[in-house]
Amino acid sequence: MGLGSAVVRGFQEEVLGFHRREGRDFPWRRTRDPYAIFVSEMMLQQTQTSRVVGKYGEFLARFPSWEVLAGARLGEVLEVWQGLGYNRRARGVWESARMVVEWWGGRLPKEPELLEVLPMVGPYTARAVATFAYGKPCVFIETNIRTVFLDRFFPGREGVRDAEILPLVEETLYRDDVRTWYYALMDVGAAIKARRGNAGRRSAHYRRQGRFEGSVRQVRGAVLRVLVKRGGCEVGELAERLGRGREEVEGVVGALEREGLVVREGGRVYVP
Repeated sequence: MGLGSAVVRGFQEEVLGFHRREGRDFPWRRTRDPYAIFVSEMMLQQTQTSRVVGKYGEFLARFPSWEVLAGARLGEVLEVWQGLGYNRRARGVWESARMVVEWWGGRLPKEPELLEVLPMVGPYTARAVATFAYGKPCVFIETNIRTVFLDRFFPGREGVRDAEILPLVEETLYRDDVRTWYYALMDVGAAIKARRGNAGRRSAHYRRQGRFEGSVRQVRGAVLRVLVKRGGCEVGELAERLGRGREEVEGVVGALEREGLVVREGGRVYVP
């Protein structure tokens, strides 16, 4: 049983009205360039918009096209990516550029199913890129969108699954302008979190992010920063520079090597 046309229209008017009055402005919202939108969506995975804004401009200035990015070294990409964290995404963006150039002649496909072939691109990112770059009326959900629907249609309920929310996302989709609609939903969700707390905690998919200080994530980032800056180190030197145990750093380096973020040559570790 659906919401009904009156409820849908009222919800759309409320969300779009808020966006007209208090909508946020980000540089990736001012472009329809598929490359720029793809870069922004990859950066925004698990990263706050305030941290992405500066890096987005810096990245596009250094790598303004698929072709330029595809021709760069991974170390150059990681150098610009520093500060965003989750460095596997940087490799994913770099590898995606090479695939887009080689497979599709530098033109990003419009179909989400094809986009999901690219590294680090899941259902949400594929559909967000297709929507924001090409205006395709895809149905997807992320943290702020989830917050809006939990707050409006599932008040007080715990453990709500995305499978329950997605049919409502589809039913309420404002198909006249899907780009603006999803940006509006994200703005309303961010405002709800700021003013009333995170309703997303009532989602069955909510996971509290682990502490960063002293975490493996922190050590991974520190290892890559040293290697990008110095060009290569022995594991013992890395451990000494970071003030960590050699065994711990060896484990981190091994994981980074398996992910293709570093290589070993002649007893030293490098970013390729």
